[in-house]
Amino acid sequence: MSSADLGSSLPVRTPRARQRGRHRRPQPLQVPPGAPPLVLAVPDTDGSPDPRLAQEIASLVRAERPGVQILLTAGPGAVRATLAELAELRRARRSADGAGDRSEQDAGPVAIVVPLLVAPVEGVIEELRKAVVASGVEAVVTDPLGPHPVLAEALHVRLSEAGLARADRARLFTVSMAADGIVLATAGGEAAVAEAQTTGVLLAARLAVPVLPASVDVPGSVAAAAEQLRASGAGRIAVAPFLIGPEADSGRWRADAEQAGCECAEPLGAYSGIAPLILERYVPLVGVVPEEEPAGDAPAEEPAVATRAAHAAPAAERPAP
Repeated sequence: MSSADLGSSLPVRTPRARQRGRHRRPQPLQVPPGAPPLVLAVPDTDGSPDPRLAQEIASLVRAERPGVQILLTAGPGAVRATLAELAELRRARRSADGAGDRSEQDAGPVAIVVPLLVAPVEGVIEELRKAVVASGVEAVVTDPLGPHPVLAEALHVRLSEAGLARADRARLFTVSMAADGIVLATAGGEAAVAEAQTTGVLLAARLAVPVLPASVDVPGSVAAAAEQLRASGAGRIAVAPFLIGPEADSGRWRADAEQAGCECAEPLGAYSGIAPLILERYVPLVGVVPEEEPAGDAPAEEPAVATRAAHAAPAAERPAP
């Protein structure tokens, strides 16, 4: 058989037609054309953030909402340079379209800057806002991603992966030596610890064990929280890093856990639920529009009505008891 015959004999995969009627699936949403890019600001507090983590998270965001333009930056200097470049590209595009500077003030922000943080790391948000001012262009810096129940879920997953918590509270799968006390280690000073308390309450409700927040920025904070848990009767204590990763040097919280005599889970990293949280910060500022449907794919209600009538007819014909 020739290659031409082989190709003609293979089935052709065609896209599935959109379901019609009252039971159709929700129409997918996309960002409007010309929406400002999402600048994912990776903190460089440890001096050398791993770009692979941010790239993996960016891939999750693109998979969640195709069409979003995502730019990765590390540090306020990179944010400032990126915003200036985006502003220049916008001016060039408007000049080519003949708009010039007439509508520049009505164009809106050139970018939405989303810090890759679960809690407000002291100084990072302020430095990002200063970078926006220094760039001389309009941009929006959003709040961090937390607090949110998804972050408590992510902490639960990381603890279960380390064998420090039951893996599934719904099915009541248990770990014979699960931790009975959790230190929620965060970075960012008092503001971050205060915000971690909300997530700690959610995590405690999931695991039914006490959870205390601590700061890896304060020497002895993790050890003090562990001692407080031991005083309340906890025997096996685990440290759960309430961090995506770049907020602090990984050696810092591991050393704190070892000093406190605790086992340690992995940070949140590229947990799948991080992507929707990033979009929750971005999408309300740019809006969404439904994807265009193919021509002639209008919803039809008549078949559903006819089907209901067909099912109702035999019931009416049954003799009364």
